[in-house]
Amino acid sequence: MTSDSSYRAAGVDDDAAEKAVRLIGRHARTTFNTHVLGDIGFFGGLYQLGNYREPVLVSSTDGVGTKVRIASLLGRFESVGADLVNQCVNDIIVAGARPLFFLDYIAMGSLVPEKAGALAKGMASACREIDCVLIGGETAEMPGIYSGGDFDLAGFVVGVVEKDSIIDGSSITLDDTVIGIPSSGIHSNGFSLVRKVFGIYASPEPLDTFYPELGRTLGEELLDTHLCYYEMLKDLLPSIKGMAHITGGGLVGNVPRILPEGLTARLDPSSWTAHPIFRLIQKVGNISLDEMYRVFNMGLGMVVVCSSEKADDLCGAIPGASIVGQVVSKTGDGGVVIEQGDR
Repeated sequence: MTSDSSYRAAGVDDDAAEKAVRLIGRHARTTFNTHVLGDIGFFGGLYQLGNYREPVLVSSTDGVGTKVRIASLLGRFESVGADLVNQCVNDIIVAGARPLFFLDYIAMGSLVPEKAGALAKGMASACREIDCVLIGGETAEMPGIYSGGDFDLAGFVVGVVEKDSIIDGSSITLDDTVIGIPSSGIHSNGFSLVRKVFGIYASPEPLDTFYPELGRTLGEELLDTHLCYYEMLKDLLPSIKGMAHITGGGLVGNVPRILPEGLTARLDPSSWTAHPIFRLIQKVGNISLDEMYRVFNMGLGMVVVCSSEKADDLCGAIPGASIVGQVVSKTGDGGVVIEQGDR
């Protein structure tokens, strides 16, 4: 038995790996710009910074979580590739950073080059939209760790911001205005709860169910792409005091991360429209509204804080944005107060 056939017998196919690298490289190169030195295949990605006075690198890493199971059951992979880029990029936007380059990690029990290529295509598409380079990554075949069509997906983004332009919420003061920017739906968080509520395990059958309140099947709804907010916010950063990307932990867990000591945000849920999917999850799963606000974004993918004088101009410049609350003095332990009367 040759060494190649021995490795294949152990569950690792080198030929499939090489094909996957070719497919991924083809998509990645469509994102390259003049800052990239070298090509796909070297041990590290080389990126030359432009002209900055006091550049500060900003990084973030994340995964798509159990949303990958939805993608596997439906055999649709491009959207979760885009999800991965967008959610990582959103995490560095809140510091005022411009995304420079992105790296991915794809792990499968049995490497399917076409699946890896579809994931890379989604990532590359999301990167091109914001002039971010898909500069490299890792594809791992791990038999015995992942079974069947299971896979995992993670990513890492690096951006840059001038030191004197960092946005960290420290300038937020009493009576500042809170603006909410709509999400496209669930985005990429809370899928373990969603799968339990609808019984999404080994069969795609629950995903094929059509719900009139959604106007489409559950699977189509759940695979909606996690929105990227960079393009709509990049020119407005000088008017913004703080931003919170609403991911795991929902509004309750993420908004307090940008508020100075002694301040909280009072939010009025009647000021924005939550997607029908959230009401459906709450009804089918018999989930309390308090828990819904701790798990899901409830219709707001990004929250922006600014002075009251700039609030109307910002809302007019950001598609779908609306004033959803105000910064007030903190009187208890909570970092966010969600008004009870209109919930």
